[in-house]
This record gives sequence, structure tokens and C-alpha cells, in this order.
Amino acid sequence: MLKEYEQLELSTQIIINEALKRDVEVEVLDWDENFIRLKKGDKFEYIKQATKTSLDNYVVPLIMENKELTKLILREHAINVPDSVTVKNLDDALKIYSVFENKDIVIKPKSANFGEGVLIIKNLNSKEVYINAIKEAFNYSKQVLIEDYVAGEEYRFLVVTDEVLAVMYRVPANVKGDGIHNIQELVDEKNQDLRRGKGYLTPLEKIDIGPIERHNLNIQNMDVNHVPKQGEVVYLRENSNLSTGGDSIDFTDEVHEGYKEIAVKSAEAVEAKICGVDIIIPDVKAKPDKNNHSIIELNFNPVIYPHNFPYIGQNRHVERKILDLLKFQR
Repeated sequence: MLKEYEQLELSTQIIINEALKRDVEVEVLDWDENFIRLKKGDKFEYIKQATKTSLDNYVVPLIMENKELTKLILREHAINVPDSVTVKNLDDALKIYSVFENKDIVIKPKSANFGEGVLIIKNLNSKEVYINAIKEAFNYSKQVLIEDYVAGEEYRFLVVTDEVLAVMYRVPANVKGDGIHNIQELVDEKNQDLRRGKGYLTPLEKIDIGPIERHNLNIQNMDVNHVPKQGEVVYLRENSNLSTGGDSIDFTDEVHEGYKEIAVKSAEAVEAKICGVDIIIPDVKAKPDKNNHSIIELNFNPVIYPHNFPYIGQNRHVERKILDLLKFQR
């Protein structure tokens, strides 16, 4: 990437780099908001955070921002989504605690992004854990979703118009034991990777040990001082967002084409031109049916850098398609 733009998010840097290759003038209008203007001849386009463009109308991100509304629309299009309940305060959540007791659930803000405030609880048997998760989610939204947990692996499908440009398998933040170092030391070592940083300026984010990570270690009967065995993988989170230290693995060529069709159909249901579709799939090689996958989220501002700089895999150059659609030709 170009040094003069290194203060910007990596996704925005990728767009700029490709624009300059096409002799497009680039003006940074707001460095903090990653808001740029591209111009070539009489044509110009405004882009915010790489994927907020004129391709999508104003209401599209408002739909995807509302997770419950998104699921309603997807259901109307016969697309699989998990069942959920929306609560407006802690008292409402406590009234239905018994409904979810001994079940696997996901608690998440109704309106948030980047995996903020999301906690997966397996075999819920502690009201205290439940309350703390609800409180955490309310830090990010005025309403909270309590959702059935869907078993399987999480994959991000990047849809641009009617095409899946890339598929990424996101592995939750984790460390691999060597039989010598404890979890905190292994996290510190993993964070030394130059690809890890803060604020989406690098291909991967540093791993933090916060309340959610400590909770997940606790339910595995571990803490940061635990020394994992040689080769043992310890997961610090259940959710696999890269923003919380997850790893990105390119799976574009491995997934069954049927899942790509479902991803495109999902984006079309909310009339999104650029969309990140998160699908839980137990077996990406198996043909999709009504029982073996579920859409857990649509993202209105999907980052593109993991598809260009995956932890494992090849560069998919997704920025080229975006600039093509904005009619800045090569």
C-alpha cells in the first residue's frame, strides 16, 4: 500500500491503490471517516469505508443494520435464518430466561456491526452469565436479540451485484499450545505477527484478553495462566469476527456453488449491491438444503481486505469489480 494513505483503513487503501492504477484522481475528504472522492474527467464518486457507495440506495444499509428486520425479509424469500426474540430491557430478558435455559443461544445487539457485543452461550445454566451478556449487548444497541445457536462453521460471502467475489472462512481468535507457554504468553506471541494491528489498518487484528475471552476460557476450565499441550488449539471466542482477532482463510473455490446462489439471493432480497453474507454451514461440500445452513447476518459495510490479504489463501482483488461497477474502467 501507499505510505501517504497508511492512516486509512486497509480496505480504503486497497480501493485507492487500484484507483490510482486506473489514473483516477483521489481526494481524502475525511481521514477519520475514511471518506474519499474519486474523479476522472467529468465523472466523480464518493466512497466511504471502501464499500459504502452510490451503488446502494439509502434504505439498504438501514435494513441490514436492523438484524430482526433483515431476518424477516429473508424469511419472506424462503431463506433459512435462526429463530430469535427481541428484548428492550433487562427485565424483559429475565422474564424469558427459562425459555432458553439449558439451550445454546447467541445474544447480540439488534443494531451493531463488526461482532460488537455478541456472545455465544452453550448450554445456558447460569443466570449471572445470561444477565452479563444481555448487559454487554445493550452497550451497543437499544434492543437485544436472543437467538437460537446454529451449529456449524461461519463463512463470509462477499456479494457484489449478482456475483460472489470471494468466500472467507473465519476462525475465532485462538492460540496453539506448545506445552511451554501459557495462554497469555501465546497471545502476546501471536500478536507479534506484523499482519496484526489495531483499527483495521492491517490484514488481521490483535487479540485482546477481555471479559468475553475470559468467559470463554472459564467455561473451558482455563484462565490466561493455563499452559496448553503441544498442538492443542484453544479458542478465546465463539464468534469468528476478524475485528476480535479471528483468522481469515480463503474458501472461494471450496464451497458448493449452491451456497453462493443463496448468498446472492440474500443480497437481492434486501436489494443490496455490495453485501457481506454470513452463513453457518456444517459441510461446505454438501449441497444446501433447508436444514443444513442458516444466514446469521447481512453486513452493509463489508471489509474487503481479508479477501485480498487472507491469513491463508490467495488475493481475490475484489476492489477491481467495485471500481468497474462505479465505471472507472481499467
